[in-house]
Amino acid sequence: MKIIRAKYLLTFDNDFRIIKDGAVVFDDKIIEVASYNFIKRKYPHLETISLEKNSVLMPGLINSHIHLEFSANKTTLKYGNFYSWLNSVIKFRENLINKAKTPLIKKELDNLIKTGTTTIGAISSYSFDLEALVKSPINKLFFCEVIGSKPDMIDTLFADFKSRLEEAKKHNSNNFEAGIAIHSPYSVHPFLTREVLNIAKRDNLVVSSHFLESKEEKKWLRKDRGSFLEFFKNFLNQTKATNKPLEFLELFKGVQKLSFTHCVEAKKDELEKIKELNATINHCAVSNRFLNNTRLEIEKIEDINFSIGTDGLSSNSSLSMFDELRAALNIHFEKDIIKFSRTLLNAATNGGAKALGYEGKKGKIEIDYDADMIALSLPNDIVEIEDIYMHIILHTKNVSKTIIKGEIIDIS
Repeated sequence: MKIIRAKYLLTFDNDFRIIKDGAVVFDDKIIEVASYNFIKRKYPHLETISLEKNSVLMPGLINSHIHLEFSANKTTLKYGNFYSWLNSVIKFRENLINKAKTPLIKKELDNLIKTGTTTIGAISSYSFDLEALVKSPINKLFFCEVIGSKPDMIDTLFADFKSRLEEAKKHNSNNFEAGIAIHSPYSVHPFLTREVLNIAKRDNLVVSSHFLESKEEKKWLRKDRGSFLEFFKNFLNQTKATNKPLEFLELFKGVQKLSFTHCVEAKKDELEKIKELNATINHCAVSNRFLNNTRLEIEKIEDINFSIGTDGLSSNSSLSMFDELRAALNIHFEKDIIKFSRTLLNAATNGGAKALGYEGKKGKIEIDYDADMIALSLPNDIVEIEDIYMHIILHTKNVSKTIIKGEIIDIS
């Protein structure tokens, strides 16, 4: 057991307690949370790690939606329009994936840890990122993704998916868990979705899916029109969508741990269904801006848990959660910057924990929670304590310490 002490301890518990000169006793779990004076009297013989001036200790950030297999992209893919981007992905996919070898993915994972992320929900289409993820100390929910809407390919695609899922399950450990991703309603046949979700329900696996990410997807799913008509006709000889949005959502009934990513074009009845499913919405503000020139309307999802994801470098310039949080703070310009900063950091901790099925285990500095914590320093003391969340977002690039399951990770 160790003690770690900070000038400001942000618990992110239900009361959002902030303890000045606070301390945490921890091994792999949080054992006690209180003022440093109380902790030191109770545990006089334990080693104390005292953080630097103007230090903040808070829960590690949870990136609920990230793609690593396209980490080689910098200037290759086309932005500004989802359909143009999708075509560029198809054109350059093989080249980018071949460049994203284990060393490159490891480098990105190391950067995630340096920038305060302790847990990720990694969407994997091909399992090419599996080796790097298994070796990384970061906590990971590894989503094996299924994709395919051609009826005559369902058996082949299902067999490939099951093989990848079983391989991933072999690595289940205290910081690795296999889950399931359904790519999207426009790209997965309902028969295939149903079979995959039967596995999720049987084994109580965490599930995630992209949903209504673009205007192009919306037109195709609702009216069988738009640029997706050309795409599906040319590539798959399809002239009608195999799913309708609400019918797609109905397939997820009975999944206990569930999230949908983007949802920027979701209508009221579709959002009501997501709420009814007790699902989380993974908000990827930068990706939405890059690909769609749009954003999630936060005020429409007030009764739905939301989390923060960076998506991948295929549609973002950074995988840092603090970069993503700063962008979200700017994109949602109508929100009160002080109040919304706390909302965003809560989404990046507790919101992400629920999205990945870790509610009650991660996202808070609270007794019996996993000891996933980050330490950072503000440039000056805080004048008004309510401003602390805003200043954390505005001023943090890298953290000074990352602790995962009680282990202090070398981030030098």
